[in-house]
Amino acid sequence: MASIPQGSSTQHSSVDAGNNTVPLIIITILFFMWGLLTSMNDVLIPHLKSVYTLSYTQAMLVQFCFFGAYFVISLPAGALIKKLGYQNGAVAGLIIAASGCALFYPAATSGYAIFLLALFVLASGITILQVAANPYVTVLGPARTASSRLTLTQAFNSLGTTIAPWLGGILILGGAVLTADQLNLLPAAEVAEYRAKEAASVQGPYLALAAALLGLALFFAFAKLPKIQHEDEPGVSGDMASNKESALSHKHLVLGAIGIFLYVGAEVAIGSLLINFFGEENIAGLKEADAAHLVSYYWGGAMVGRFIGFAVMRYISPGKTLAFNCICAVLLVLTATFTEGKLAMWAIIAVGLFNSIMFPTIFSMALHNLGKFTGQGSGVLCMAIVGGALVPLLQGALADTFGLQISFLLPAACYLYIMYFGIKYAGIYKTAPASEPAHL
Repeated sequence: MASIPQGSSTQHSSVDAGNNTVPLIIITILFFMWGLLTSMNDVLIPHLKSVYTLSYTQAMLVQFCFFGAYFVISLPAGALIKKLGYQNGAVAGLIIAASGCALFYPAATSGYAIFLLALFVLASGITILQVAANPYVTVLGPARTASSRLTLTQAFNSLGTTIAPWLGGILILGGAVLTADQLNLLPAAEVAEYRAKEAASVQGPYLALAAALLGLALFFAFAKLPKIQHEDEPGVSGDMASNKESALSHKHLVLGAIGIFLYVGAEVAIGSLLINFFGEENIAGLKEADAAHLVSYYWGGAMVGRFIGFAVMRYISPGKTLAFNCICAVLLVLTATFTEGKLAMWAIIAVGLFNSIMFPTIFSMALHNLGKFTGQGSGVLCMAIVGGALVPLLQGALADTFGLQISFLLPAACYLYIMYFGIKYAGIYKTAPASEPAHL
C-alpha cells in the first residue's frame, strides 16, 4: 500500500540543496521499510494459520490488528507530533515500530495473542512514522521537483512490498509444513515441538528488522532536517460537529472515503490470501515457500503500474483511468474465482497491476477543492484505511463458510463501487477552484 499523502498545511525553513541528499536517502529508506513491514503480513498469515491451525477468520486477525492501528492511533499520532515536533515524532514512531518487531521474540513462545499484540504495536509505530515523515518529502528541495521526489519515495515503498513476500518465503516459510490432518496423527508432545519450532522461525527476521528500525531512528535523530511548523486548521473530530460546513459536507469526500475503505480492504484481503490460494490443489498446489515468491509479482505489478498510470493520466482523466482499472480488476477477480489452474493463478496476480493507481487517485480526487478543509479531509481518508482491518476479516469469514475461491467475490464487489466513484467524478478536475486551493 502506498504511503499516505499529506493534506495538512505546513511551513518549513529552507535547506541548501546540497545538504538534502543524506536526509532524502533516510526518508526513502523509511518508505522502503514500512512497505516491507506491511507486506510481510502476507507471509505471516499463512504461516501462523498453519502453526496454530487457525480458521481463515482467525488468521485474518493479523490484518485486523495491523490496520486497526491506523484507525485507533491516527488522532493520537497527530497530537504526539504537535508536542514533539515532526523529527522527534518520526524517531518515536521508529522506536515504537522496533518495539513491535522485538515483541515477536517472546510471542514465538507465548501464543497467537502476543503475535497480534506485537503487530498492533508495530503498526502503531508505522502510523506515527507516516504522519511525521511524509511532509519531509515535499520540503527536502525545491517545490518544483517535489513530485519527482514523491515518485522516488513511492517507488521504494512499492519495492519494499515487492521484496517482502520473497524474503519472508525464504526466511520464514522455508521449513516443512504439516497439514492439520498430519498434526492430528502426531503425539501431543511432537505437535507442541513442531509448533514451537515453526513459531520461532519469525524471531530472527523480526529481530533484524527491529535492529534496522533502531538504526534508522538513530540516523533520523541526528540528521539535519528542515523545521516544519503546523498551521492550525479545522480538526478531524472536534470541528466536524461544531461547524455548519465541514469536510463531511462535501459529498465527493464522503464517497472517496468509502472508496479508500473498500480499496485498501480489497488490496489487503487479496494479498493476505494469495499463498493459501496458490496452495489449493485445483489452482497450483504450491508449497507455502514457493507460493510466497509469486506474491511478489502481485505487489511488483502495483509498482510497475504506478509508473504506467503516471504517464497515462497525463492524457486521460484520473476518474476514467480509475474506472478502467476497476473494470479490469473485476474481470480478473471473476476469472480467478470461476476458473482453475494457471489461468486463475495468473489472473489474481495480475490484479496487482491494476491496483497500482487506485489509492493515490481516489485520495487526490476526494481532496479536490476542499480548500481550508483539506487537512480535515485528509484525516478522514487516513482513518478510512481501517478497511484493511475489516474487509479481510469478512473475506476470511466467507472463506470459512463458502470456500476460499468463492470468497474473492467480496474484493470484486469492492472494485465495482470504486468504478462507480471514478465514473461519477471523471470530470472533477474541470470544476472551478475553491477560494482556498487544496494542497495535495
